[in-house]
Amino acid sequence: MNKEALQKAIQELRKTKKRNFVQSFDVIISLRDLDLKRPNENVNFYLSLPAKIIKPKKVCAFVAAELEEQAKKYCDKTITIPEFDNFDKKAIKKLANEFDYFIAQANIMVKVAAKFGRILGTRGKMPNPKAGCVVPPKANVQAVVQKLQTLILLKTNKSPVVHATIGGESASDEDIIKNATSIVDQVIHHLPNEAANVKNVYLKLTMSKPVKLEKV
Repeated sequence: MNKEALQKAIQELRKTKKRNFVQSFDVIISLRDLDLKRPNENVNFYLSLPAKIIKPKKVCAFVAAELEEQAKKYCDKTITIPEFDNFDKKAIKKLANEFDYFIAQANIMVKVAAKFGRILGTRGKMPNPKAGCVVPPKANVQAVVQKLQTLILLKTNKSPVVHATIGGESASDEDIIKNATSIVDQVIHHLPNEAANVKNVYLKLTMSKPVKLEKV
């Protein structure tokens, strides 16, 4: 990415109309010449950002006795096997809306999938091994939760566009530049024709118009 162009875009966006809430900086990457029906031409991977985004990620853990103590200390909510029966469809949907990530102890994943999979799966929130969310019984839960605070999913859905939040208004320009550069570089790396598959890159605030950046 052209860092000078990014800096200029950030300064331009900071001058836009202030809102009565903390807006987020978003990067939007428009892609071209891809067939999204082909798995190798989709973008679908997790990335740890170099700088933390402003909003803490809420983490819920499904665990057995081995990780219960750690999970209760470091996660926002802990659900043990005996508590699974307390959750009906309505309660599971509420969980899905409330938490950003779900982690699960590997040796109880079958039970987690049977109870929560139908709803969490459709929301894309089942504990995902690629995100490090399926953990062994002797895992360091604190390290897992810390990693999730900077982890984002970069994905093309039905359109050739990757959209990601990279920080809040209160984040420093340097952190916004680091995160934007990391995302664009990694998306390019995952494209079949790399930079040739990038049409345009934009930076915007939640309620602002997008600012077009110089191509990579």
